[in-house]
Order: sequence, then structure tokens, then C-alpha cells
Amino acid sequence: MTFSKATEFIKNTNVNIHPTAIVDPKAQLGERVSIGAYSIIGPHVVLGDDVEVLHHVVIVGRTTIGARTKIYSFAAIGFETPDKKYKGEPSTLIIGTDNIIREHATLHPGTEGGGMVTRVGNNCLLMIACHVAHDCTIGNNVIMSNNATLGGHVIVGDYANIGGLAAVLQFVRIGHHAMIAGLAGVGYDVIPYGTVIGERGHLNGLNLIGLRRRGFDRELIHSLRNAYRLIFAKEGSWDERVSDAAETFKGNALVMEIINFVMEPSKRPICKPKGLEEEESDV
Repeated sequence: MTFSKATEFIKNTNVNIHPTAIVDPKAQLGERVSIGAYSIIGPHVVLGDDVEVLHHVVIVGRTTIGARTKIYSFAAIGFETPDKKYKGEPSTLIIGTDNIIREHATLHPGTEGGGMVTRVGNNCLLMIACHVAHDCTIGNNVIMSNNATLGGHVIVGDYANIGGLAAVLQFVRIGHHAMIAGLAGVGYDVIPYGTVIGERGHLNGLNLIGLRRRGFDRELIHSLRNAYRLIFAKEGSWDERVSDAAETFKGNALVMEIINFVMEPSKRPICKPKGLEEEESDV
């Protein structure tokens, strides 16, 4: 890889690049991009308008970063994944608009086995030392606290909140508006609006605080709680309870999001409350 000093080829006077930054001539920089001291930008990188890259950041690979995203020092973005199945295929990392990526965060591009792309949505906050592995898909308005880690192929829904030092196993799905507590090890799919706690993470009810903060009305929250009690009751089989909830709440869009989530094919079982972990399911 051959780099040049940015000032040798950048003609856009709206771009602010520190003299010590090194930017490949083939990199594409939008309007008003700012690149700090000692940062390095690779040849296939695309930075949207108003992207701010602070000092000592490295962005390489086929990485696209959307407008107004801010990246803090020592973040390492776009390096090839350490996944042993990766054979150098030209996979990509696509990061949306208005994101904040804090110090020491690491994000890897996709692989052939995962669709060739890792995606981060818009308006996300990835705090210090977060890790987003190959082939992950992160929705909009997601928060990952310090040292939160996603294994490969993880899907995270909109408005999910992943606590500090939480670790999410490969291929796990986390539904939107879910809350993962700090230090939780998440090995199973987490329903939309659910809360997971514990070293070996288990479902611990709904994310009621998050729902209230985001303006969900009391009646909707009440219906979600009733559906949760039915789906995760101890009476009857899992399949029977899911079917009963689908029939009882068929006109409720929020509940049906949960029903549809648990019925979708997945490589991981559904995360359940303590006492139901070993329950068999055909769903």
C-alpha cells in the first residue's frame, strides 16, 4: 500500500487535514472532512461530508463512512478480520451517518460466508474499545458501552443498548429496543424489547425504562407485559404459548414483532428467563 501526504493531492479547500496525516491518493473525501494528526486513510476508504477523524486513527480496507460521523483516537477501522475462513476476498465495511466511534474501537469488514459486508446504521454510539466483528449488522440508534463485543454475524436491532463488557456470541440476534446489561454473556437470541442480565445472560423481563424514555404509551407497554407473561409462562409448551400469544394479540403490532422474531429461522435458540432455559421448542 502506497501512501502520500494528504496536502500533495487534496484540492478541496474545504477539507482540513493535519500535515502529519497520511492519506492515500485514491481515498475519496467529502466536503469539510477533517483528519487529525498522524491518522492514516487507506486507498479504498470513502469519507462522507463533515466526517471528523481525530488524531491517531487508522481507517483502511473497503470502508465507507457516512456524513457527520466522528471517530476518536486510536480507533482501528476496516482491517481484515482475523476469522480463519477469510481468504482476502474484497469485502466491505459500511458505516452510516451521524455516528460516534470512540477510542480504541475496532470494526472489521465482512467475509464471503456472511454476505461480504459489515454494516453499522445511523446515529449509533460505539464507546471505548467496542468490537464489531465481521458480517455484523447493526441498526440505527444503537448504543454499545465500553468494551462491548459482538462476535461475527451478529444482528442488532434499532435502539438496542449493549452494556459495558457484554459479549455477544456469533450469529446471535438482538431485537430492537432490547437492553443487554453490563458483563452479560449473550449466547441466545434476545427478543425485541427484552432485557438480559447475568454472567450467562438470561431474559429478565422487558426494557420498560427504555420504552418509557422513548415515548411508548402506557397501554402499549401494558399489552407487551401481558404478552411477555403468556409467552414465558411455565404452563404449557413453548410452541403452544407462542401460538396462543399470536392469536390473542394478532392485532397488536408490537407484540407481533416479538412473535415474528421468535418464529424466524435462527442458528441460536431464544434467550429465556431462568427456569425455562432447557425448554424444548420446534419453532
